[in-house]
Amino acid sequence: MLFNTPIFFIFFVIFLLFYGFVFLQRKPKVYFILVSSLVFYGAWNYKFIPLLVGSAVADYFIAQAIGNSSSQSRKKWLVSLSLFINLGILALFKYADFAIESVAQLLNVFGYQVSFETLSWVLPVGISFYTFQSLSYTIDVYRGDMKPRKGLVEFTAALAFFPQLVAGPILRARHILPQFHKLPIPTWLNAKHGFLLITVGLIKKTVADLLAAPAALAFDAPNAVSTLELWTGVLAFAGQIYGDFSGYSDMAIGLALLLGFQIPLNFRVPYFALSPVDFWRRWHISLSSWLKDYLYISLGGNRNGHRYRNIFITMLLGGLWHGAAWGFIAWGVFHGVIITATHFFREQERFAGFAQSNSKAIKLLQWAITFYLILIGWVLFRAETLTGAWTMLVNMHTFASTAIAANSAFLVLGLVSMSLLLIHLMDYFILHKSEKLESKWWLFWPLLIIGHFLCYMIGKPSAEFIYFQF
Repeated sequence: MLFNTPIFFIFFVIFLLFYGFVFLQRKPKVYFILVSSLVFYGAWNYKFIPLLVGSAVADYFIAQAIGNSSSQSRKKWLVSLSLFINLGILALFKYADFAIESVAQLLNVFGYQVSFETLSWVLPVGISFYTFQSLSYTIDVYRGDMKPRKGLVEFTAALAFFPQLVAGPILRARHILPQFHKLPIPTWLNAKHGFLLITVGLIKKTVADLLAAPAALAFDAPNAVSTLELWTGVLAFAGQIYGDFSGYSDMAIGLALLLGFQIPLNFRVPYFALSPVDFWRRWHISLSSWLKDYLYISLGGNRNGHRYRNIFITMLLGGLWHGAAWGFIAWGVFHGVIITATHFFREQERFAGFAQSNSKAIKLLQWAITFYLILIGWVLFRAETLTGAWTMLVNMHTFASTAIAANSAFLVLGLVSMSLLLIHLMDYFILHKSEKLESKWWLFWPLLIIGHFLCYMIGKPSAEFIYFQF
């Protein structure tokens, strides 16, 4: 069930009516959220509901056992069991076929012509998000960062909470479980901000769908594409994936606010970053912070003299989290390299002034270098094959393409650039100016209505979100 479809609008209106006027006590409300969330998830494929519920049940009881145990070795065994269950589920559904195919290809390279039968299992939507969310709970309990909470239904409802279930943000148990225990009462201020976020998210998604065409021209065209159109396509994909994913996050946060729940922002104008490190503080914040807290720190972080190695491994696995493909791995490796290089150069005395400078010209240069590196990474991320990515990068930098740009190429480049800037301006507005607009009801509501009308007129109501595949 997609946020940008009439069926979800009907679903949510019915949900609000029952949540606000029929189920008045806390316990019935929690049960209703759980059932509604499972209906929402089951609308995609009801066969995977047991997998979602099973993950919740397993981690709930494992966390209880960890909390009740006084033996450190038993706690370690229990958290290892949680890791085995959650990562095992991911491995079977997401990575098994990739591993089988990679082994076959490797053997073929050495002259052994083999062909293995793959599992060909359907990837459950949202599995990477709810698995990481559930896993963080048992790890937090094991580390002593939180105590196990009573209430299996409450925990399962929090894990399956439909606004952020299938594409995040990835919530921490210590953030969302207390809210489910108290069930916050929605306020009018929260509701207004929620409506604004939903509208902005819908506009972002609409813009992202429009950017899909120039991106596809660069990445999927069967014939050669001009250098200008290649760069335009990469810019378009940068806008597409950002508008699509941050748009979903905005709508998820807005929907939760209408119910009184607070979900942290997942994006903070990432393409304004001044370094690769800064980019990952702004992009998909719930994933980058999860990787830092549960992977990077577990590897030793900065403490064991292997800082660069730990950064590299974290980003490599962060790329692999996105999908079972060499392009995602290459993207993770690339970001590991540029983040490591950033830290290395910052530690060199000759570059310290550049990194810490307040000069506007230096900051502009830092931004240009960072944005260029991010675009190179998106080529690895989006291209169908590593060979295709390499060919595309060569053509982008050597003007080796023999294709002639269409007459409208510069116009398209301008429109793509304006769309990318528009998405960021909306994010900046949400972060810094939204309260002023929300206080002016005579302007606020007409703008929201116009925004929804424009999305309805030019948008694609059934277009899926990119991160559903992850």
